Amino acid sequence: MAWSYESRNILQVNRRETQGLVHNYLIGGLRNVFTVYEESNKNGISNKTEIGKCFSELGNDPDCRVIVLSGTGKVFSAGIDFADAAQIGARLSETEDVARRCKILHDTIKLYQDSMTSLEKCPKPVISAVHNACIGGALDLITAADIRYCTSDAWFQVKEVDIGMAADVGTLQRLPRIIGSESLVRELVFTARKMLASEAKECGFVSKVYDDKDSMLKGAIEMAADIAAKSPVAVQVTKRNIVYSRDHAIQEGLDHIRFWNMAMLQSEDFMNATVAQATKSPLPTFSKL
Repeated sequence: MAWSYESRNILQVNRRETQGLVHNYLIGGLRNVFTVYEESNKNGISNKTEIGKCFSELGNDPDCRVIVLSGTGKVFSAGIDFADAAQIGARLSETEDVARRCKILHDTIKLYQDSMTSLEKCPKPVISAVHNACIGGALDLITAADIRYCTSDAWFQVKEVDIGMAADVGTLQRLPRIIGSESLVRELVFTARKMLASEAKECGFVSKVYDDKDSMLKGAIEMAADIAAKSPVAVQVTKRNIVYSRDHAIQEGLDHIRFWNMAMLQSEDFMNATVAQATKSPLPTFSKL
């Protein structure tokens, strides 16, 4: 399995499993838009540390302004990789002490949680583009994305209850905030039933539904290119405040953006964009951040 990303900029980056190195290649294309995808057997999510590393690196890469997340196989992702689960079981079998077994599970769950949250902590907007099945851990993953698109054949399933566990890496915390219906969330998580693309659009889980994968990726990249043309200062501070405000009181969110903007309003981006708007000039080209 390899978590990979490539830029549609002057720079293309492919993450390959070669002693943990990231190899860079020059290529033409859209500016500052990176596509991230997972390559694995049936697209089951495995090697959670790669997810965190991938989004951490892109979050710190000044050439990257927007990220498009998609799957390369027949389905977006089948969720948990049972080979991972088998490895955890093997580690648990090495000790009979409940405290030590609890420590193994605690640390493993925390690793998975942090990996999913890496999308949210990444200051660059993340657009998830889902085709066909999005199950279990894959749903946890995209709930941490900023924008969600899917194809008409997509379906979503909080599968954990069917394997005798409660979802523990983000869905139960983020999904109610995304769709705003506790009743629907509880129905989905208690029954593990499938939510089809039409229902996902109706409840606000995804914002657009496309006929096929190609048109979806085209739409996602166009949206990413539009965002990438904006000031990276404005976009990244906006994302930080949206995430912060979701988890805090309104006044705390207002305080947060006030302290950010007392510095960011002195940026050249604000000055240049304001002048362009006032003079009806083309949008300026913004420097890397």
